[in-house]
Parts: sequence; structure tokens; C-alpha cells
Amino acid sequence: MANTYTQIYIHTVFAVEGRQSLISKAHKVEIYKYMTTLIQNQKNKVMAINGMADHVHILIGLNPNLALSDLVKDVKVASSNLINDKRWVRGHFNWQRGFGAFSYSRSQVPTVARYIENQEQHHAKRSFRDEYTALLKKFDVEYDPRYLFAFTDDA
Repeated sequence: MANTYTQIYIHTVFAVEGRQSLISKAHKVEIYKYMTTLIQNQKNKVMAINGMADHVHILIGLNPNLALSDLVKDVKVASSNLINDKRWVRGHFNWQRGFGAFSYSRSQVPTVARYIENQEQHHAKRSFRDEYTALLKKFDVEYDPRYLFAFTDDA
């Protein structure tokens, strides 16, 4: 839309269904490149993308003409299809329902991008559960623990 100028930075986080460690190191770069292309094709910017075998973090410069939930749904559906079509996992791959999204100012982008890029280091000291609940608390997001990501140790 003409004369619309925005600067919206959103850090999204979503997990593999059942928090299974299914994203192999051998395929994660290709998966992240595919996600990046999907996001950029909808006129968004990918500022950083990385994760672990069981979840992904993406820092997005968001196009204001898109609903974030639609963008994340598109990325999850298309990347699930890629993983299943390439048969990179035994059985059927799915992302878990839902996602986290946290907004940042332009001045915070380099710090958040570094955090995302250094996921392996962070998770050597902290579990995904602790990381995710810390983000929710930091942003004062009210949540019902029953509806958080289903953790594999929550049987």
C-alpha cells in the first residue's frame, strides 16, 4: 500500500510435534534455506534463522500486509511437505500446533539475531522448555501450561 512505512521485527519459535528431535544436522541448512525463501517470497525479511533438532527460531522483518499466523502456517505446512517429500524422517513429520511470537525494536535486532545464531551454545546450558517459558515470562505473556508445547517428557 502506498505511503505505508513500517518496521516490525518478530521473533517466532515453533517446535516439532511431540518435541521429537527430527531435524537432522544434515538437512537443517536446506530446511532453513527453504523457509527463508518462503518468507522472502511473501515480501518479508529473514534477519536470522536457526534452531535445534526439535525446534526453530526465526527473526522476521514482517510485511504489514500479512497476518503473522498465516505466514507461520504457510512456513510450517510447506516445510513439513518438503521434509516428508524428501523422506528425511521415518514416518510422518509435522510441526506442533501453535507458535510463540515476540516483538523487538530495531536496536534489539543484532542481539536477538546473535541469540538465534547461537542456539547450540544456549541449549548446552538450558532446555527448550526453560528457554520458551523464560521468553513468555520476559514478555509477560499469560499462558495456560496445559496448552504449551507438548513436551515428550509430559506423558
